[in-house]
Amino acid sequence: MKLSTKNVALMAVFAALYYVLSLITPYIPAVAIPEIKISLEALIASVYGLVLGPYLGALASFLGAFVTWTLPPASMSPYGMPFLLSPPLNALITGLIFYRKWKTGFLIYAILIIAFLFTPPVQPISENLYVGVAVLWDKIIALLLILPCAKFAEQLATSKSLPFLYFLLTFIGNQVDNMWGSLVFATPTVYEGIFGLSVDTVRFLFVVSPFVYPAIRLLQAIIATVVAVPLMKAIIDTPWVWQEKNILSP
Repeated sequence: MKLSTKNVALMAVFAALYYVLSLITPYIPAVAIPEIKISLEALIASVYGLVLGPYLGALASFLGAFVTWTLPPASMSPYGMPFLLSPPLNALITGLIFYRKWKTGFLIYAILIIAFLFTPPVQPISENLYVGVAVLWDKIIALLLILPCAKFAEQLATSKSLPFLYFLLTFIGNQVDNMWGSLVFATPTVYEGIFGLSVDTVRFLFVVSPFVYPAIRLLQAIIATVVAVPLMKAIIDTPWVWQEKNILSP
């Protein structure tokens, strides 16, 4: 990826759009932790990965998330800082799958899932496996969905099936967002140092909400699909989309 003048300009525009969306879209407080705000505008990172590609999309998402965290109303709240990489990872994995680098995306996502199993809330795993199951069941489903997206994209590229393909891609991307959030929240520096929580409290929080967050990610994927389908249809063969072969290319 070359950081040409055009790419830098696109990155700046999309980052600014991210911030504007943060001002007009609602947020959902995390279960029992009002300091953590699940921002619905973060769903746009999936679209950034589709349009700008994995790397430029990730950069634009990070810049947008960073500006959103820096400026009011967030005003550099310490509670939001650990989650700044969630949108970029969303865009990165979505873009990697769409632009035929799904093995790299699969590996990165799998590493995040495995890393969670070694965090204090899950250890020792013989006693706390239920925590890992509660957090990871939907992430593992999303990980496995990468395979049909990559292998059967040509069959799903029809006008009737294309929205479903974009839904799968954006659902996977938003689950990666959630996976990073869960992983970073499970580190003592975050749950003890920033939020002042004990490891037992963190385990409880992970277990009481195994179906709330998947529902939120489904909603985000639906909204992202509504945006992505007409947008990608309009720009897929133009210089505005990242110029590499994608899973829809013959």
